Amino acid sequence: MEQIRLYNTLTRKKEPFEPLEAGKAGIYSCGPTVYAYAHIGNMRAYVFADILRRIFDYAGYDVHHVMNITDVGHLTSDADEGEDKMEIGKRRENLDAWGLAEKYTEAFFDHAEKLNILKPHIVCKATDHIPEQIDMIRKLEAGGYTYVTDDGVYFDTAKFDRYGDMAKLDIEGLQSGRRIDDSGKKNKTDFALWKFSPEGSKRDMEWDSPWGKGFPGWHIECSAMSSKYLGEQFDIHTGGIDHIPVHHTNEIAQSECATGKAPFVKYWLHCEFLSMDDSVKMSKSKGDVFTVDTLIEKTYDPLALRYLYLTSHYRNPLKFSYHSLDAAAATLKKLMRQIAGLSKSAEENAQLSEKAQDYLRRFTTAICDDLNTAVALAELHAVMSDKDLSDAEKYALATKFDPVFGFGFADVQEEAQSDAPPEILDLVEKREAARHSKNWAEADRLRAAIAEKGYVVEDTPDGAKLVKAS
Repeated sequence: MEQIRLYNTLTRKKEPFEPLEAGKAGIYSCGPTVYAYAHIGNMRAYVFADILRRIFDYAGYDVHHVMNITDVGHLTSDADEGEDKMEIGKRRENLDAWGLAEKYTEAFFDHAEKLNILKPHIVCKATDHIPEQIDMIRKLEAGGYTYVTDDGVYFDTAKFDRYGDMAKLDIEGLQSGRRIDDSGKKNKTDFALWKFSPEGSKRDMEWDSPWGKGFPGWHIECSAMSSKYLGEQFDIHTGGIDHIPVHHTNEIAQSECATGKAPFVKYWLHCEFLSMDDSVKMSKSKGDVFTVDTLIEKTYDPLALRYLYLTSHYRNPLKFSYHSLDAAAATLKKLMRQIAGLSKSAEENAQLSEKAQDYLRRFTTAICDDLNTAVALAELHAVMSDKDLSDAEKYALATKFDPVFGFGFADVQEEAQSDAPPEILDLVEKREAARHSKNWAEADRLRAAIAEKGYVVEDTPDGAKLVKAS
């Protein structure tokens, strides 16, 4: 197995993956803020994280994948400005914040399942980990990294020398452009660890703390929960490129200051935006929102969207259009037809020729080269059109590739066969028995009987194919 190489945002270069613990891979993915439906731009990042996890599974690692659910504390601005998105959402839908979170958490995992995204081994909600977040803030306070303002407890970024290194932030420039209304903050880049509840009002989500009643800031949840489930240092952290300048920058600062250990994460991986037509990116605020269910309502197979994501490298911007989705849907449907048409005798453990093994090696090289799914897909198409490969080899390769792709190829052939009525399948089996005993007259009679039922039997070197007559 080739060594996996990943583009590390921290170093801005592709690096060989060397785990902190041999044979294991700890992965943390920033999950959704559950105040509204996740759009197909959001879902690209989760398919990317799913492919990453699948590649490590394919490579034989003991993978531990953790994802958070942000159900409190994410303000309308990532930089501690505006209102909690959960508060906005509950007014929009006349629900309490808890009901809102439950509704959109369920919707997210429903959409993820439709895209064949494997559920992370651990899914952790911010609201279930308030004590852990308070504990981390207390550690930061004990280290002298915090201060209190009228509206909360803040992290003093001036006390962390490496602040903004991953994002390559111009800290001096940011400070010189500081607005007067940054009231109470010592530095423009300082961020909230704990926000106080407004006086004279009661929030649905608020907790007692050593500093006063309130709720955690957005960034602290990921540091506290990743530390709990993966340790104070772990291998890989994923997210969208929009997480780099604020959220992930702040995670690094608070985690490394709380634990005294660096690096907090060894490899940072970030997925590019999905844009739609001429918009900059998919955005709930701009109204250009399409969800997985939107596409289903328009009769698209959700896996066509998954296929579309995989045609582009995760670090490249991807433009969505119905034309591109139509092309992806047609291509995936053709692949499914081809695999369904392979002989039922083709088994996954078929002996592979040297040529077939070359395809497997090239596929493995592609996925290990920073998740190059576009090249890996090209290898799959080459396999399916190669006349020198037997049905058994094509089926074996498709089902070896699919644990990474996640299209469900392994089930396609059986489903295609099972679409035929039982009496047809019985006739096919009897005909195969007649052929094996060289009873050609009986085999011909059974072929005719099958044809009368609307099916065609095609004899191949790999066995009989059953095709519905068009």
